[in-house]
Amino acid sequence: MIKIKEIINDDINKLFELETDDNFTIESVFYRGNTLCVSSQVGCPIKCLFCASGMKGLIRNLTFEEIIQQYENAEKENITNITFAGIGEPLLNWENVQKAFWYFKEKGLKVSFYTTGFPLKNFKQLLNLPHNGVSLSLHAVSEENRKKLIPKSASIDKLISILKEHTEKLSNRKRKLYSLAYLLIKDINDSKEELDRLAEIAKELKFSISLLKYNEIEGIPYKTTTDEDYEKTFLYLKNKGLKITLSNKYRTRKIGGCGTLMINRLKS
Repeated sequence: MIKIKEIINDDINKLFELETDDNFTIESVFYRGNTLCVSSQVGCPIKCLFCASGMKGLIRNLTFEEIIQQYENAEKENITNITFAGIGEPLLNWENVQKAFWYFKEKGLKVSFYTTGFPLKNFKQLLNLPHNGVSLSLHAVSEENRKKLIPKSASIDKLISILKEHTEKLSNRKRKLYSLAYLLIKDINDSKEELDRLAEIAKELKFSISLLKYNEIEGIPYKTTTDEDYEKTFLYLKNKGLKITLSNKYRTRKIGGCGTLMINRLKS
């Protein structure tokens, strides 16, 4: 059982701090006027070096009830979409996430996922669900750099192979449900060589790219790119004939932006 501890608003996002029976705080976010971003774990074992959610590692999985109660606590909002993009890797709590997925679908909600693709067995199962979108959180295009940024991650080559096999027979309409998420971090994954390889992968898969802008977080040394360089990177990739989107205003906020969700939020 979870209950609302606090609701924090900025001018466009609404962050729900939710307390579990064992006194941990997780977060979900209502944004874009119709979407609830839900968490699947208390903490995260993936421990991406740029993300606040995994700074304390994994404490435990959320139960099925705790996942759907995030929706029930925000149900008065105009929610039409659920995205598993909050705290935790949904594939590492797969039994409960799948159960919640079907619950949300029965409610008539559209359900999408952001995932690192780990573990691969569950990633394959996710692709075969009647989902409304899967975005692979790639963030680096060499095995060495990805292992550095995402210590617990699957092989890029294996992920590409699984995605190619799954999508090769899909219609263009269904292929549009898949994308690559790439969080641009200054001097870490923004070199010309890396961007060229990212473009090659996107073309090989015929996927769009979601080019995300890094939100700086206290205690994490990485820096965001300037707006000018972010725009230049967007144009560089777009000029290669790729379909690419930029972080929208909802994803660049201290409240509810990419990588900012955490357990037991410290107030300033």
